[in-house]
Order: sequence, then C-alpha cells, then structure tokens
Amino acid sequence: MTRTFGAIIIGDEILSGKRQDKHFAKIAELLGARGLRLSWVEYLGDDRQRLAATFKRTMAAGDVVFSCGGIGNTPDDHTRQAVAAALGVGLQLHPEGFEELKVRFANEEITAERKLLVTFPEDVEIVPNPFNRIPGFRVNEHYFVPGFPQMAHPMIEWALDTFYKDLCQPVAARVEKAFLLTGPNAYESALLDLMEKIVAAYPDLRLFSLPSLVGKERKHLELGVEGTPERVEQAMAEIRSEIERRGITWVWRP
Repeated sequence: MTRTFGAIIIGDEILSGKRQDKHFAKIAELLGARGLRLSWVEYLGDDRQRLAATFKRTMAAGDVVFSCGGIGNTPDDHTRQAVAAALGVGLQLHPEGFEELKVRFANEEITAERKLLVTFPEDVEIVPNPFNRIPGFRVNEHYFVPGFPQMAHPMIEWALDTFYKDLCQPVAARVEKAFLLTGPNAYESALLDLMEKIVAAYPDLRLFSLPSLVGKERKHLELGVEGTPERVEQAMAEIRSEIERRGITWVWRP
C-alpha cells in the first residue's frame, strides 16, 4: 500500500458518551476487505476552529481521509464552514448538489434551509448519497460524509471503489502469523534486537508485538508479522530459530 488512510469522526455526542461511535470499526472493515489499512483516527467535537486546524493539517499531509459528521444545516454542524476556512475559500450552493436536492425533494419547496444542505466550500465535488440523495463532498482526497452510518458507509465504499481500486489487493494476498511466547525472557525489551533485525530485513512486512497480562503477571507475548505469504513464512522461520536459540517457549497463535 502506497497511501495513508485516516478517519476523522466528529460529534460532541460521541465525546460525551451519549452515542457510541459506529464508524471506526466499519471504516477499518471496508479498508481491510480491500487489502488496505486504516493508519489513524481522530475524534473531534463540534468546535469549528479545531476542525479547521485539523483539516488544514491533514490536507497538507496528503493523506486520504474520511470525515464523518457535522455536514448538516443545524447550528451545531461546523464541518462545511471549517473546511472552507482550512481551504481559505467561501461557501456556495453547489450546482450538482442542488440537482440532487431537487430530486430528493421533488414536488416540495426547496427552502433556504434545505439549500444549506448542499452549500459547500467553493470548488469541491460531491460524494453521492444512495440513501437519500443529499450528497457529501470531497476535496484534496478528503471525503466529507454525514454522521449517520447508513448514509456514511456506502458513501465511503463508493469513494474507495471509485478512486482507489488500483490500490486494492486480494485479502488472501496478505496473511498474518504469530507466536505466543512464554518464559522469563518472553518480554518486549528482551526481544527488541530481534524485532529491529526483522523490521530491517523485511521492510515490506508489518511486525507486531502484543503483551498479555493476567493481573500484574505476564501471560504471554504475541509476536508476529503480516504481509505476503512467502515473506511471512521466511520471517517467522527466522523468528522461530532465534527464540529457540534463546530458550523461549513458543506455540503458534490460534
């Protein structure tokens, strides 16, 4: 994978605990199903200045970002205005968005309040919403979608399949294997040199180490790698040889 994917999840109701986030796990699932990985996630409240500063930073970083929430037309929705501030542009009624709005509210009055739903930062493009035809928008590889999961998730899936299909790879093309290590030397500090050696020798793999505790006692250390099958087998053989040399007990992780 040559791109970094991130997520920004917005809403005071999530930070206060009134609602549980349903986006993080689903975005990770959508990426994982395409052989991609979510690299970071940020949770932000409905604070226009903080949102603007965050969008300015993430756009400068060049990441692909999915932002969920805050694009409605109520006073506590600040995402559209924050994006405009980050870009240094104004807001305008989006022509394509307005066409979608007219379909959504066919035979009904298109009020000024409804027009706000498709009043976006200048020069952005819409993200279609198959749920109710009220679109989100995209700019600088940032995709701004509603906070409602039933709307947001199909819109994110559309973005992945429309713009990043060339990055997708079969899930079977990458595997993950790990040992569960036990014994007095089965802790991360004692194995740092081995981990650094594997990372240097296999830069195409993702190494991970996850200690497990029962109370205050170490239960085991999960040590493994993720990547293409052949390279994973090679790296695991090296790890196995070295931990056996050090007298560390191991079993395959189920």
